[in-house]
Amino acid sequence: MSTEHAAQETDRDGAQVSTGTTDQGEGAAIPELVIISGMSGAGRSTAAKCLEDLGWFVVDNIPPELIPPMVELGARSQGNVAKIAVVVDVRGRRFFANLKESLATLDAQNVKRRIVFLESSDDALVRRFESVRRPHPLQGDGRIVDGIAAERDLLRELRGDADLVIDTSSLNVHELRAKLDAQFAGEEVPELRATVMSFGFKYGLPVDADMVIDCRFIPNPHWVPELRPFTGLNDEVSQYVFSQPGSKEFLDGYAELLRIVAEGYRREGKRYVTIAVGCTGGKHRSVAMSEKLARRLVTEGVETVVVHRDMGRE
Repeated sequence: MSTEHAAQETDRDGAQVSTGTTDQGEGAAIPELVIISGMSGAGRSTAAKCLEDLGWFVVDNIPPELIPPMVELGARSQGNVAKIAVVVDVRGRRFFANLKESLATLDAQNVKRRIVFLESSDDALVRRFESVRRPHPLQGDGRIVDGIAAERDLLRELRGDADLVIDTSSLNVHELRAKLDAQFAGEEVPELRATVMSFGFKYGLPVDADMVIDCRFIPNPHWVPELRPFTGLNDEVSQYVFSQPGSKEFLDGYAELLRIVAEGYRREGKRYVTIAVGCTGGKHRSVAMSEKLARRLVTEGVETVVVHRDMGRE
């Protein structure tokens, strides 16, 4: 779908589109809006294609000041355009000031909006730009890393305001699509969605984690010869982990803490949370703890996805 199609809709309806307060008419349904942004090379195009496949009306690289008119146009479509996704990035100049103004306009119009921010490590972004032999849009006469640093600084505030941050450093296209499908494929938008991610500290912290849990105080099944080949998904490994002193108490205490946090997130309108559970290698303890913790969240009415980031790397 394209902005050309949107312009044709305007011509047929004879509507005069402006950036001011919308007059959508009584009973007009305001479309749901997702703003896709993030680092160049982190997968914005893949995210846009995924949402388009899920039935969203997607517009790439739209100037921020045109977002409110696009929503107005959707409201005039008699329900034919119920979900709009726009990709906004640094290719458009005067980026951040205009985006903040547009978001304020949308909030004043009570538009239900979410921001998806795609993140990636500097090393991963450099590799991607070098593989396609293209310059970073902000590097100018400098290096790729200079452009990446400038973009991070420009997007810092937007990243902090994002509803969902996805780190694509170690994700391929299919894994990124799976993450987005898990968040947007359902017909009903739940109050709160959680991703519980096991990981290994020796492979680095997940940069998209909202909360980090450290399970390294639990004795490591790696040093039990008969358990070493298995993972935390194995019953024997899970039983070993939760038979250790403090393990069950830790699970109970953290589950209660997350219940309190989830209630606060709901009150604040936060829809997504990523909980990272770490051990040394991300194979035994963190996997077992993640599985148990995810089940507790489900019993509290939180739709939960479990991801084992580093399982299988050893």
